[in-house]
Amino acid sequence: MPTSAELELLTGPEAADLLQAAVGAAGGELVSWTARQVDHRPASSTTVSYRASVRWGDGTRTETLAARAGTRRSPDAPGVVRVGDGDREVAVWRFPLDPELPGLTAACDPVALTVLLRSFGIEPGDLELRTLSYRPGRRAVIRVTTEAGGLVIKAVRPSKIADLHARHRLLAAAGLPVPASLGWTDDGLLVMPLLPGTSLRERLHAGVTELPSGEQVLALLDLLPPEAAELPRRQAWSEHAAHYAAVIGAALPTERERAAQIADAVLAVVRDGSGGREPTHGDLYETQLLVHDRAITGLLDVDTVGPGLRADDLACALAHLSVLTLMWSGQAPVVRRLGARWLTSFDRGLDPYDLRHRVAGVLLSLATGPHRVQASGWQIATVRRLDLVEQWLASAIQRGRARSGPHHIARVTT
Repeated sequence: MPTSAELELLTGPEAADLLQAAVGAAGGELVSWTARQVDHRPASSTTVSYRASVRWGDGTRTETLAARAGTRRSPDAPGVVRVGDGDREVAVWRFPLDPELPGLTAACDPVALTVLLRSFGIEPGDLELRTLSYRPGRRAVIRVTTEAGGLVIKAVRPSKIADLHARHRLLAAAGLPVPASLGWTDDGLLVMPLLPGTSLRERLHAGVTELPSGEQVLALLDLLPPEAAELPRRQAWSEHAAHYAAVIGAALPTERERAAQIADAVLAVVRDGSGGREPTHGDLYETQLLVHDRAITGLLDVDTVGPGLRADDLACALAHLSVLTLMWSGQAPVVRRLGARWLTSFDRGLDPYDLRHRVAGVLLSLATGPHRVQASGWQIATVRRLDLVEQWLASAIQRGRARSGPHHIARVTT
């Protein structure tokens, strides 16, 4: 099925029939639905999550549903309903019955979770559960409040759980403020303590001005152990510029050519730095940093830690701050000041021309966000984010750089 047809099927009116098939198989009736998140991967699959109102025999409840179409087939599992017409097939399921996250059902069941925690030597007492995030087929994070304190349960694909546990142990031993893994299960659950502090994103949204400096961010990355550079490499966001341009083009054809030209401009520079062997976080931005006063007290989501270029970590942090200035008009001055301070700090040890291209590459990936979460007016929001990408590219050109050849990245000496 062509990718544009997948998008139309899973986000258009026909999606109602797909969702009814899933809830109907369990004895429910679909009352209403809204697409909440779209993960569109051209030439592979499209996965959409939904918030739905479903009428059951004991009343009407809000449910999270998910559907996937494309060449990447979801595994068979209890609760997965397959709907097809001979030419195409869609897998649909209700949260937490995710076929690729088999541990998630237990993580959302107080009785099963109590048994699990006791097997780890934790006597939980009365549990309170809250889903913090859910990416269908990829991961979920559940916050658990117990009489003994807070815990976080992370659900991932079982094939990834042992590696994730090892990463937490490695980084905690190196002195990084990451949650120490208390253990894991074969079906993909990692149990961790809740760290102190508030996310930097929450502090920015609250307008707090006492915030970590760029030097503190650099010092945090200095703690990454050399062994992290021996882990499997994950490509930087900017290296996927062509992919994200294609996603934008499929969702918003009027911006297809512009997005492709931006990707070409980014890749003309960042390809020179591929294969970096520095230890990196891989997806560093304000939500991953916990803060108390001005101190960084926690570093989250270390699934992506591995070899790369520190410039990509710093570009990721800057790009996320930059896009927040579009999302939060009231807090934009505080966010903009922090971004400017961090950029000044990061520029001292990096080529400013290269860094700004990497920021632009991350921003291109973030330009897919409004459509991915099906935000109201996502078309205009996407255009504004592309405008922001072009501003960073213009800033790169203004800074300039010394070049000894068409594919050489010069270092700035200080």
